[in-house]
Amino acid sequence: MTTALVTGVTGQDGSYLAERLLAEGVEVHGIVHSASTPAGGPAVPEGVVVHVGDLRDGEGVARIVDDVRPDEIYNLGGISSVAYSWDHPVETGSVSGLGAVALFEAARRAQDASGRPVRVVQASSAEIFGSPDRTPQDEQTSVRPLSPYGAAKAYAHQSAAVYRSRGLAVSTCVLYNHESPRRPESFVTRKITAAAARIARDGGGVVTLGRLDVRRDWGWAPDYVDAMVRAVRHAEADDYVVATGTTHSVEDFVRVALQRAGIEDWRSHVEVDQRFVRPADAAEQVGDASRARTVLGWEPTVGFDDIVGRMVDHDIALAGKG
Repeated sequence: MTTALVTGVTGQDGSYLAERLLAEGVEVHGIVHSASTPAGGPAVPEGVVVHVGDLRDGEGVARIVDDVRPDEIYNLGGISSVAYSWDHPVETGSVSGLGAVALFEAARRAQDASGRPVRVVQASSAEIFGSPDRTPQDEQTSVRPLSPYGAAKAYAHQSAAVYRSRGLAVSTCVLYNHESPRRPESFVTRKITAAAARIARDGGGVVTLGRLDVRRDWGWAPDYVDAMVRAVRHAEADDYVVATGTTHSVEDFVRVALQRAGIEDWRSHVEVDQRFVRPADAAEQVGDASRARTVLGWEPTVGFDDIVGRMVDHDIALAGKG
């Protein structure tokens, strides 16, 4: 039986990944930061063996790796918010940068000690490209982050290549924005869909946002989980951009969300507040996933309007219960 270790198992991607692996008959172990599920986050799927740990504790992580003896490691843990990273840059670097490398080192030592291969996937981010030198971005795009979040992810991303040179099969998936109803409301996408549901229920209200002209490449979270599974199991470890190749603006997202909720005069329910504008933000991010398509056989399956619609429908159901 395959054994997998998942960090960030209580997050959006971690919960979808754990459910998929369990359905395949994989023995799934998950590292959580505390014994309780974070408020607003998905519950740990039934069947996951839970280990309390902290990516900043390299020795503790190594003990978990030694105990679990995983065949596959999925590093999805870390700081998940660019906005949060501006207020907590040291924590972000420690968790998302150094923590990833500590996990790679633990995997390498476990592999050397046991003689059994350990395959790892690192959840990288389009934020490593910052203000990109080409559009769309691919695996050869220069790494030059603009935020503490991007810098921490860049360190982990480039360290993966270092560990590949030392014989550890570490693949990176450079994930562009990907959404689902499991996103917390701290993310702008879920903030929008939850607000659309409340405005529809209450017959009024507004959603307050930052820049509306920012364009992002949005995909469906379970599709991106599929890419990570394909990457970790591919014969050769490598870097893969995971994206849809199309962009939409924040304004597009809020328009589709409010219209899905039955609100046609959507502009009257949107306010812009400079407090929500980040110190630095790329105007557009769009990925070229040709390598993932060709090498891994991966394809996105859910389009933009459907992604937004599924999130709004979920939040309308929640608003009705509330």
